[in-house]
Amino acid sequence: MKLLKLSAVVIGATLAVGCATNSDIENLQGQINGLKTDVSSAKSAANSANNAASDAASRASAAEAAANRAAASADEVNRKLDRMFKRSMMK
Repeated sequence: MKLLKLSAVVIGATLAVGCATNSDIENLQGQINGLKTDVSSAKSAANSANNAASDAASRASAAEAAANRAAASADEVNRKLDRMFKRSMMK
């Protein structure tokens, strides 16, 4: 008799607390699908930003190389002008 009363109480408590409805499950599935879409969009944006950053780094490297060549050329021209000035002063 005690077992019957105890099992009735346990079954009643389980039914009152533990059941999820189909609408709850569908709501959660909808939220999961929405999150998957958001994650996909974020991943796409991150890949695009990564590509843009790589392109910018490549362009910056090319600009640095061009600036170094220009500086070297300017130094060479300055040395030539100094030699020409010194020769003209010697005359």
